[in-house]
Amino acid sequence: MPRIIPCLDVRHGRVVKGVHFENLVDSGDPVELAARYDQEGADELVWLDIVATVEDLALSLSLIQQARDQLAIPLTVGGGIRSIGHVEDLLAHGADKVSINSYALIHPDIITQIADRWGSQCVVVAVDAKREGDHFQVYSHGGRQRTPYELGEWLREAEDRGAGEFLLTSMDKDGTQTGYDLAMLAYARTMVQRPVIASGGAGSITHIEEALTQGNQAVLLASILHQERLSIADIKRTLLTKGVTVRWP
Repeated sequence: MPRIIPCLDVRHGRVVKGVHFENLVDSGDPVELAARYDQEGADELVWLDIVATVEDLALSLSLIQQARDQLAIPLTVGGGIRSIGHVEDLLAHGADKVSINSYALIHPDIITQIADRWGSQCVVVAVDAKREGDHFQVYSHGGRQRTPYELGEWLREAEDRGAGEFLLTSMDKDGTQTGYDLAMLAYARTMVQRPVIASGGAGSITHIEEALTQGNQAVLLASILHQERLSIADIKRTLLTKGVTVRWP
């Protein structure tokens, strides 16, 4: 069943959101937002810690545990993961799954290590990519570093190593609210069998409907929710009237 997944980009204990990974603005308290989205009917929650896991692990783990205590839905946590020990800490403080991005591009064996120990369902490989000419190129470190990987090449390798699903963000669309990169998503789905979560660009229910009816199994939402332009209940109610099957209530 299609999933509606809010995303919290957390920086120094606050949720932030920008455009094209830049010009970040404060969007609220992560624990409060997590509880609100759960109550509104979110299917899962993604918490991407963009600095605190590196700079202040204790703060990060405390906040994650506080959020977990208020959630009845699965929680995926990512950001700065560099070791199996870090994964253990996140799982011990309430994460159900971990999202790994930059470190896996340099040390892809960590995907296999996590999958072997906790199962593929525990490993969400996050991928940031942008169009370059006639292909999509993978970037790391919050979109700041170009990697040698073409998108399909990296998706296939990560799946072979045990990735349970992919969180694919279009850097071109991030924060623009102009719609998902449907071409990138369609290409990604031809490369792998595991689920692909569409991320980057949602600005309306029509955008969400397009992504879910074209084969993507989940959508990630941030700006549209943080700005309170729509609630998850609004989105799901409208999707149901359009014949898109989602969990309700």
